Amino acid sequence: MAQQTALADMAADGAEKPDSAVVRDALGVGVAVGLSGVAFGVTSVGSGLGLLQTCALSLLVFTGASQFALVGALAAGGNPLTAAAGAFFLGVRNAFYGLRLSQLLALPRAVRPFAAQWVIDETTAVTLAQPTRRAARIGFTVTGLSLYLLWNLTTLLGAVGAKAIGDSDAWGLDAAGPAVFLALLAPMLKTATERMVAGLAILLGPGLLPVLPAGVPVLVAALAAPAVLFAEGRRSGRTRQDVPDGKDVSDGQDEQAEPDGQSVPGGSEEVR
Repeated sequence: MAQQTALADMAADGAEKPDSAVVRDALGVGVAVGLSGVAFGVTSVGSGLGLLQTCALSLLVFTGASQFALVGALAAGGNPLTAAAGAFFLGVRNAFYGLRLSQLLALPRAVRPFAAQWVIDETTAVTLAQPTRRAARIGFTVTGLSLYLLWNLTTLLGAVGAKAIGDSDAWGLDAAGPAVFLALLAPMLKTATERMVAGLAILLGPGLLPVLPAGVPVLVAALAAPAVLFAEGRRSGRTRQDVPDGKDVSDGQDEQAEPDGQSVPGGSEEVR
């Protein structure tokens, strides 16, 4: 049933998209975000991790936000357990991505454990933007493969050439991932409710960064969705309560009062 619902949602999105266009868009995301692996390699080595440790993080963890959170906390002198906890909290969102993508992609069971490694922000955004299951599978595969290969390659290059590159922030590579993700997300905010959720999440996330541990502001920002939906439900409930006894206003026009206190539906006959 869930897969049928996902297919219905895709069918409502419009016509099919050429495979070449899907591949082009997916490669664009993979290349743009993959280059930011250089920044991670430099930052990781600068935080005190070795070359093998840095490369292992990209190979096994493969979620940029969690990796940056971990090495950032270590670079600031944080406890390794605390740093790992913050990285874990950030990675929890990928589990929710997987619930949605499993319906859209409907991959064979034998493939799912391997595909789960590629369930991240960028692959999710590209997949959800496709109008058909075929396009979604192509977008997920091309984005995941290109990004995984390039991210690990640039992580190695960044770790090896950390001293030569210097300050990675000066290159702006760390902003490539979020910028691409926002560019993919913005066109998907079509309704007022979706825009309200995005706006509230933007306020909660950055606003709580100074007071909460790394990773927690992202989870708190995710509460924007249920909060807005709850407010919308309350407003809809009040609107329905404005109608007396739960009836339509037109119901009162179908009955006409008679002198003896009785009423006749439609008012077409009198009660004698």
